[in-house]
Amino acid sequence: MANVHDVAAYILEKQGRMPVMKLQKLVYYCQAWSLVWDEKPLFPERIEAWANGPVVPKLYQSHRGQFEVSKWAGGHPSVLSRRERETVDAVLKFYGEKTSQWLSDLTHQEPPWLNARHGLGPGERGAYEISHAAMAEYYGSL
Repeated sequence: MANVHDVAAYILEKQGRMPVMKLQKLVYYCQAWSLVWDEKPLFPERIEAWANGPVVPKLYQSHRGQFEVSKWAGGHPSVLSRRERETVDAVLKFYGEKTSQWLSDLTHQEPPWLNARHGLGPGERGAYEISHAAMAEYYGSL
């Protein structure tokens, strides 16, 4: 199984330089749609419902303090299977040209993030997990 760093490296290889917030949201949507289309997680790392939307803390630790990234040194795109690359490509086809803010705003309207943030105020820090079940259920219903 690929890890989140491999997925991030593949996204950057395909899309080029982008804000880290956008990378986080694209990784989130790749995981969500993999759960629906492939019926399995794309990567094992946890996704949390932070104030600005879904964030993979393991990814955040690698880009902390940066605004934009163009390459991902810790990832290996070649480990993604053909099917995993197809899933990421399909996500990028739909979400790839959207802005960071558009993607963040979209996640703020969707139940997986909203439900994981239950009890937290706008902008309040929180580290509640967005479960695979919540993502599969919601995105599978679309």
